[in-house]
Amino acid sequence: MTAIDSRVAASAHVERRRRLGPVDVLQRCIGYALIVVLALFCLVPFAWVVFSAVDADAGATVQWPALSFENFVRFFTASGTPLLLVNSLIIAISSTALNLVLGIAGGYALSRFAFRGRRFFMFSILLIRVIPAPATIVALYLIMVNLGLANTLHGLIIVQAVSGLPVTLWLMKGTVDAVPMELEEAAWTDGNTRLQGARRIVLPLMGPGLGAAAMLMFMGSWGDFLTPLVLLQNQELYPLAIGLFRAFSERNIVDWGLLAASAVVYVLPPAVLYMLVRKNLLKSSLGGALKG
Repeated sequence: MTAIDSRVAASAHVERRRRLGPVDVLQRCIGYALIVVLALFCLVPFAWVVFSAVDADAGATVQWPALSFENFVRFFTASGTPLLLVNSLIIAISSTALNLVLGIAGGYALSRFAFRGRRFFMFSILLIRVIPAPATIVALYLIMVNLGLANTLHGLIIVQAVSGLPVTLWLMKGTVDAVPMELEEAAWTDGNTRLQGARRIVLPLMGPGLGAAAMLMFMGSWGDFLTPLVLLQNQELYPLAIGLFRAFSERNIVDWGLLAASAVVYVLPPAVLYMLVRKNLLKSSLGGALKG
């Protein structure tokens, strides 16, 4: 390090260590106070849910809980709530699987095959996501009634899988674009068909894109409220999202403890999936960087 660099570093250090003036202190105090208020505003609702879920005497206000897991026991032993959870898992997992199958096939075709109007088609399917869901829900309901798929789980699964397909197609196309075409050509030279080359070469390298698409689709399907509310009339087919709404809105007396326990259970599957997929995505990204 030269003498000039030493002097510059020393002056910078002295500048950082200088005493703050009254205006600087006031600005920092105001900034910290705003951050604390914002944090409390965001955390208090979550604190109420967690505390009420383990509180035997839960109420509508935040209070220190009388620690008990009775609310969770009642959730899993009640007559209707476990079925709501099972329905939500069936709908979310099935719609995610169907969405990924269609997205992989469509993304590969959009990436590897050149055809007239491909760019227009890509932006057209993305434009569908701009249209608000309430604007098309009536027409969607009439279509499902005419097809005989209204008030069925498989009809709802198809609707949710297709509704998330535009984003999945874009993700899958970008992921396939990142796989060098030379790898597939080498597989063809070894005697593999195009389908075999895609399955053996491209599919194993689509891990990060598949993880992101699965996470987005599962969370979108799991948190969807409007579509099942319109398409389903049988209470035995309701997912947990509608169950929470009905428990809060259709009774004169709200069971706050059971409602909070249901909310905690409702949050867990997407949170666990997010943590697992995030870990896998990080490993894939680091592995690719090290190999490169």
